[in-house]
Amino acid sequence: MTTTGAIQGAAAGAVGRRWWWERRRSVLLDVALALVSVFECVLEGADFAAKAGIAVPFGGVLGLAAGSVLLVRRRWPVAVVLVAIAVTPAQMGFLMSVVGLYTLAASEVPRRIIAALSGMSLFAVLIVTYVQLRQSAAQSELGSTAWLVPLMALFVTLGLNAPPVLFGLYIGARRRLMESLRERADSLEQELSLLADRAEQQAQMARTEERTRIAREMHDVVAHRVSLMVVHAAALQAVAPKDPQKAVRNAALVGDMGRQALTELREMLGVLRAEESAPVAAVPLAAVGAAVSAASAAEDGPCLGELGQLVEQSRQAGMVVELSVSGEVRAYAPEVEQTAFRVVQEALTNVHKHAAGAKVLVRLAHRGDEVAMQVENGPSDAAVADAGLPSGGNGLVGMRERVSALGGVFVSGPTEAGGFRVSAILPAEPAAV
Repeated sequence: MTTTGAIQGAAAGAVGRRWWWERRRSVLLDVALALVSVFECVLEGADFAAKAGIAVPFGGVLGLAAGSVLLVRRRWPVAVVLVAIAVTPAQMGFLMSVVGLYTLAASEVPRRIIAALSGMSLFAVLIVTYVQLRQSAAQSELGSTAWLVPLMALFVTLGLNAPPVLFGLYIGARRRLMESLRERADSLEQELSLLADRAEQQAQMARTEERTRIAREMHDVVAHRVSLMVVHAAALQAVAPKDPQKAVRNAALVGDMGRQALTELREMLGVLRAEESAPVAAVPLAAVGAAVSAASAAEDGPCLGELGQLVEQSRQAGMVVELSVSGEVRAYAPEVEQTAFRVVQEALTNVHKHAAGAKVLVRLAHRGDEVAMQVENGPSDAAVADAGLPSGGNGLVGMRERVSALGGVFVSGPTEAGGFRVSAILPAEPAAV
């Protein structure tokens, strides 16, 4: 079956290359016009042969050959018009002339060729018509109205040649316009398809970015306080047998930090559920991420004014932290204050995880058009037990992403003394009053 189908497809392609009709009705129309033209030309050829005193069968054969040319009008319209012009003196080929001129004018033949052949046909028909009308006028003895003959010949000639040429030009222009519109529609469809693909790629990139942003927000909200809770829990376990009063205070701190972590987590989940009444497909992840960012950057979010409380929490967990602030203290845009706070917070969390017992220096500098922060810790104190906090390796990455998103500079790395340093500079304009 496959081999047979391939042979049939090849045969169909060969037929398509051999013939020039695109539709079956075009074949039927041309065959019908050719048969009518052959019948007309055979009759007119026989009449011409009788008047010219030559063999009537010769006139019939001439008409048969001339009329059948109309069959190839779509492939060779110039040949059809030339044959029609050639048989015009024999007063034959009326249908062939009309159809040939229409096909020629509607084809893709250059305009100068159309004008030349139309002029030749007009001239040939004018001469033949003038001769016929003059003979008729002479036979009817209309000598006083001899001026009427050329005028009538001109009208008859224009009536036979002008309509098919003008109609063919109109059809050709309309066909070219439709092809142009079809090509333009195909081009627009391709452009729309490309735009749709690009929009889908951008939407996918936006969803990925928003997932990263949401994960970073969740990490910043929960990781620091949970890390402090673990440190306090370890301290509570160590001092409970020796100092019950200190154990009570540590337990209270753990409870406070747990409640703060739950509150912040609940606020974050509340933002994510803000659109739960709408269908899932109707709520883009980008919109959710934008809501998360907007909520986290709101006025009630973390700010630089809370750095003292942040440092104090680390001190209560047993860390030796020194806070140094330089420059004129002023307010910044919410996203700048939140990013600066999160950088310091994550840096302190990393010290709790990886450098237990190390001394930490937190510097905050207010400059003309920027705010700088630096968290530097010394080497870990071997006498202090490690709290065993897990690390996902996303802290420094998240800080770098936050700072870079605001056009800032982030640098981190070990110090010569065996500690670690995290530095960030944020371009910052004063907050609008």
